This record gives sequence, C-alpha cells and structure tokens, in this order.
Amino acid sequence: MDNALTVQRPSDTDALAVRSEVGQAANAAAAAAAFADYRSRKAPNTVRRQDAALALFSEYLAEAAGEAPSGDALASTPKAWAGVTWGLVEGFVKWLLLQGYAVGTINVRLSTVKTYAKLAAKAGALEPRDLALIQTVSGYSRSEAKRVDERREARDIPTRNGDKKPEPLVLNRPEIEALKGQPDTPQGRRDAVLVGLMLSLGLRCGEVAALTVANVDLKAGELTFYRPKVDVLQTHDLKDLQRPMAAYLEHDALAIGPLLRASRKGGDLTHAGMTTRAITDRVRVLGEEIAVDGLSAHDLRHTWATWAARSGTPIDRLQDAGGWASPSMPLRYVEAAKIANEGVILT
Repeated sequence: MDNALTVQRPSDTDALAVRSEVGQAANAAAAAAAFADYRSRKAPNTVRRQDAALALFSEYLAEAAGEAPSGDALASTPKAWAGVTWGLVEGFVKWLLLQGYAVGTINVRLSTVKTYAKLAAKAGALEPRDLALIQTVSGYSRSEAKRVDERREARDIPTRNGDKKPEPLVLNRPEIEALKGQPDTPQGRRDAVLVGLMLSLGLRCGEVAALTVANVDLKAGELTFYRPKVDVLQTHDLKDLQRPMAAYLEHDALAIGPLLRASRKGGDLTHAGMTTRAITDRVRVLGEEIAVDGLSAHDLRHTWATWAARSGTPIDRLQDAGGWASPSMPLRYVEAAKIANEGVILT
C-alpha cells in the first residue's frame, strides 16, 4: 500500500479560486458584449430611434460639462457612461423641454437613456447607487404634459420640435371614399390597393412595404402576411379590398416579387417595390388631392382603428386585427369612441 499511487485532488479553496477566476472572465466578456447583444435584439427602427436619443444626450452633456462622449460611444461603449449621474439625466429632461421637444418625445428619449445606463451598470461602468438614482428620474404623464405645455406656451417656448403632428388625423366617411376612389389607371389601381391595405385592413406602413404577390390568395379572398412587431403570421379577409386587388393583380402587378410597384413622376409603374419612404410620400400626395394636408400612412391605420372602435368592434378582436401585443392601445380607441353622456336620463 505504501507504493500505491496517491491522487492529488484540488482543495475546495483551489476549486473556488478557479471558479472565481472563470466567473470574472465570463463577466468581463459579457460586459464587453452587453451593448452589442442588446442592440442585436432590437428592430432597426428602434435602434435608429435610440441612436437619435443618445446623440441628443451627447449634445446636452457637451453643453453641461464642456466635453462628452459621442452618441456612437454612448451606444456601444459601457465606459462612456462613467460619471453620468441622476442630476445630469434630470438636467437632460429639462434641457429637452427648453429645446421645444414634445413631451412624448422627451419621455421616449429619457427611457432610452435609462435603458443604456442600466446596461452600463451591468457592465460595471456605473455604480449601483448611481443607477438606482438615475432610474428615479421620471417623465411626464398626460395631465402633467398638458400643464408643462401650457407653461411653455406662456413663455413662448415651442412645444413640438419637428414637423410631426400632435395627434394623428381621423378621416371622415367622404374623405375615406374619396381616397379609395382612385382613377382606373395603372398608378390609380396601385394606389387603390395601397390605401385600402391601411384603411380597410389596418396594416402598418412597414407591413405594406414588405408584401409580395405571393401574400395574396385572390381565390380565397385572403391576405396572409407577417407582423414583425408581434412576431406573428396573420391571415385577413380582403373585405372591400377584394375588387381593387383583383383589378390591380390582373392588369398591373408583377408575376412574382413585391406586391406594390413603385412609380415614376409620370405615373408609369416600375419593376421595383415601394419602400416605406415611397409609401409615406405617396399617401401625403393623395391626401393633398382630397384637400387633406400632411396625411400620413399612420393616419390611415389610425382612421381604420377609430372607425372600427366606433362601430363596436370588441377590444380583443381589434387587438388581434391591428396586430397589437397588448390591449392597451385598442382600449384607447374603444374608450375614445364612447359617447360620454350615453345612459344619462333627463326627466
């Protein structure tokens, strides 16, 4: 037995040290990739909106402190957040107010700053105490926003920075019919389908741009398409879009490829598909033709949801048809459609 081989096992202390070393290395790797990993999970539009918010935060920090990391650094490098405090974030909110940004925009910008501060703290660039205080900085509720805007207006401070409308438009019945009644030309038939997809089916601009000819089953009278915001594939009855869709597919649509063909200034259709920008521009022009200035693709979807709610569509059906992840948005339409004095009895 004296000659038996003795196996040396690491002590518990040694094993703990190894685990600790490996754990610290894993933390460092995760910290370095935190921002990139987070951004890789977000939609391109979300990333662009966040980049705009961080560029503004960088501009504010430069004014407040004399120098500041760039918006790109704030979006990609945890250490760029070192030294950011709740006081600076609170000052950013006040700065945006003085710059004339809409309260809703300020709330979104603040949310982005708090999100990236949280990522920076997770990566070790911000102290937990600083993060906790940053998270206490709040935006404005609807009632607070109204009072804030009243005070800004009294001081001749703009309450909307940019051209975005305060509220979406809701078209009336004659305007809806005028918009759907496009001329019997290649561009007119294309436009009838374009507006119908949003006015009759409630599609988003990006969802319309992504449609292909294969999404349409004319025989079944159905449109099957993907909704990236809720990650679902839906099938919709074409409803009153059936006839204009049939005319467009028969005379103008490509055999395969994008559903909506782009058009030149003269009205001739091309073999390229319509981009979201092209859809936005075309809807604006069509609005001007019926004396509705500033009409947007979202206005058409908003009109669809508003009239659906006014007609008594249940919240769960409106949520599903509109492709919303929660009932909060369709509930707003339903609540807005209610008659305030319904049930009031006067004797």
